[in-house]
Amino acid sequence: MKTTLGIIIGNRGFFPTHLCKDGREKILSVLAKAGFNTILLGEDDSPYGSVESIDQARKCAALFDAHRHEIDGILVTLPNFGDERAIANTLRWANLNVPVLIHAFPDESKQMTISHRRDSFCGKMSVCNNLRQYGINFTLTTRHTSCAVSPEFAEDLKQFGATCRIVKGFRNARVGAIGARPAAFNTVRFSEKLLERAGISVEVLDMYELFGNVQKRRDDDPLVIAKLREITSYVSVQGIPVESLLKMARMGVEIDLWMQKNQLIGSAIQCWTALEEFFGIVPCTLMSMSSNSLIPSACEVDITGMCGMLALQFASGKASAIVDWNNNFDNDPDKCVIFHCSNLPKDIFVEASMDYQAIIAGSVGKENSYGTIVGQIAPGPMSYCRVSTDDLAGKISCYVGEGQFTADKLNTFGGYGVIEVPQLQKLLNWCCRNGFEHHVAVNRGHYARGISDAFRYLGWECVSF
Repeated sequence: MKTTLGIIIGNRGFFPTHLCKDGREKILSVLAKAGFNTILLGEDDSPYGSVESIDQARKCAALFDAHRHEIDGILVTLPNFGDERAIANTLRWANLNVPVLIHAFPDESKQMTISHRRDSFCGKMSVCNNLRQYGINFTLTTRHTSCAVSPEFAEDLKQFGATCRIVKGFRNARVGAIGARPAAFNTVRFSEKLLERAGISVEVLDMYELFGNVQKRRDDDPLVIAKLREITSYVSVQGIPVESLLKMARMGVEIDLWMQKNQLIGSAIQCWTALEEFFGIVPCTLMSMSSNSLIPSACEVDITGMCGMLALQFASGKASAIVDWNNNFDNDPDKCVIFHCSNLPKDIFVEASMDYQAIIAGSVGKENSYGTIVGQIAPGPMSYCRVSTDDLAGKISCYVGEGQFTADKLNTFGGYGVIEVPQLQKLLNWCCRNGFEHHVAVNRGHYARGISDAFRYLGWECVSF
């Protein structure tokens, strides 16, 4: 999760250059504590590594170009007014096409003399004006000027880091669709072509091919034995038939090999009902384990739902879950029940165990439905995200927001939790009117701002709640 930022220290010679020294030291210290790697001009390359002249802009752009495969984003910091042309030229000549955060140091009212006055407040507006002229996208801090050691700037950096990781993660991403969507779910239709245009390739595996390879894989195969050990150490399997566990292990080996061969970073699986009727398990445990190891797996071949899981995971570095907006919670307008049957990653639960799938068991039999991961989601801050392809409009549309996993108790089954979201009724009404799916991705922590900003860089339409 280390994020590398290229740093441009803006300078304008008739403002105090010594402020660049202090600004450099403060910014690098803050970034190091926040866990960022940095690439910037050395203090011997220009005054304190700042950028003002054409030659300095060329030098900085060449440095960034030499590290283009390392740099995830660029931070422009203004200890004084800064030269807006040099900053814009550096970004144009480096041509990295990564997110750019504009930061300006604040003046202090008691230090407004010629030797200490920054005017970064004004300089930031000039930088942004030039970047817009150059057609370069950028991100702004919460406050127009921001103290480098303030909590507000720390949050800005956290969200910008998320933005950088999401943009990098989705460019040239490869994901896998295993099987066809359930016939009863038109909801999860999506456009492979729109995703391809956005840089996301979808590799497809036919269920017949998967079943064929699984059937050829022997129970005593070393890979199957290792996978079985992984499954039984993941959660409690008390009461689960050994035959079912071996089926899971054989299928898990084949899915893993296919994912590795095709260099895929996420998957979505046809989870009912062919698997249960003709093979005799649910794939939920395998999906849960995959998501928990940061290779998200969505049910019902919901590829775009899995893209939401990826966005949240890139932002937070934590496992995401795909859930249904499922039930009201009594008469509280800002609370609802989220649920799946379930393939949720174990790290999201208070405590997890393996069980049979109570819903599908009614039609395929209990003996053919072992393999769900069940429990209650642990309380804490949460973000939610939905990515969709709007085929009729020819675009990718998304929404994001934040709320809380609550500690409210439920007497139910599957993987479940109660969430509290401000203006939930407005959100649900908007989802219905705009044709969004009943699936939504959720994750621990608050990252909605960084996710929304990343989607802007990717050119996806996003509404924040």
